Amino acid sequence: MAQYFTVHPDNPQPRLIRRAAGILKDGGVIAYPTDSCYAVGCRVGEKAAMERIRAIRRVDERHHLTLVCRDLAQVGLYARVDNAQFRLLKAATPGSYTFILKATREVPRRLQHPRRRSIGLRVPDHAVTRALLAELAEPVLSSTLILPGDEFPLNDAQEIRARLEHALDVIVDSGSCGLTPTTVVDLTGARPLIVRRGRGDPAALGL
Repeated sequence: MAQYFTVHPDNPQPRLIRRAAGILKDGGVIAYPTDSCYAVGCRVGEKAAMERIRAIRRVDERHHLTLVCRDLAQVGLYARVDNAQFRLLKAATPGSYTFILKATREVPRRLQHPRRRSIGLRVPDHAVTRALLAELAEPVLSSTLILPGDEFPLNDAQEIRARLEHALDVIVDSGSCGLTPTTVVDLTGARPLIVRRGRGDPAALGL
């Protein structure tokens, strides 16, 4: 049964953030808020936890999971970023955008798209997420918390608890954070391509 932490959305309690990060470090799966909507996540190296996320979402290896990063320096460890891409990323982060980039050797093959060898990355603008990433000192492998058959992501932590308390290890409740997923931008081609229009405004990127 999942633990349940009520965390202030603007001033997250350090004690609860440490406990949530500790559960991630122990291989747990977490539901947590972001600047777009709730997500489900685990540590990058935890294969069993990753498979639990795929089972919750009912997606296969062709579905991009996202590395949620603390900053652009962390993004650069996991993705190949040229100068033009860096300028675009700098203009959009932190914010409600996910970028598809070519993965570096730091990314395990099981996390990459099986044909394209790409990975989704983002730097969110939410105090709780940023505190969690700072405490963990590494990215969180994540997916939007939208369940099979649902039209929208889950946005109420009590509903997340009711539907997923036996599938998760901890639920971080910071109140509503929205129903609109991130805007997804594919940067693996010659030009940026909007894959999904979401909360992030493409016009802010000149797209």
